[in-house]
Amino acid sequence: MTRQRSIGRKPTTARRSVVVGELKLRPSTIRAIRRGAVAKGDPLAAGEIAGLLALKRTSDLIPHCHIVPLSGSSVVLSITGPRTLSVRVEAEAIGQTGVEMEALVGATVALLTAWDMVKYLEKDGRGLYPATRLGPIKVRLKEKHPRKSP
Repeated sequence: MTRQRSIGRKPTTARRSVVVGELKLRPSTIRAIRRGAVAKGDPLAAGEIAGLLALKRTSDLIPHCHIVPLSGSSVVLSITGPRTLSVRVEAEAIGQTGVEMEALVGATVALLTAWDMVKYLEKDGRGLYPATRLGPIKVRLKEKHPRKSP
């Protein structure tokens, strides 16, 4: 039997998670991103939008996740090195369950979207991606604060 864990008796608290991750690419791909020369458009902007959309769809993708009404979120993709795209995702909610899964899904989808947009630059002669690496993706912060009564 499988079931979703009951959170009905948990107190409502303000919750926040921060997730960070990386995508390693060829230096030539990073240069193409910097020049605005990626055929599909800007992978940073597209990845940020995709990450925001994914945050809101986590419960559709991961069976045991509760639907969490987010009270705030952000996705920032940036070039942080000659081979590295980095993502930082924040998710906030006031509820009975944490938002780290939402932040993890947002970060992963943001990086995968960027990869999808540049994969033609990353492929080798066999159609593989020997220089491309996704990760690590990790929870940097998970916090909750009890709500104060009005």
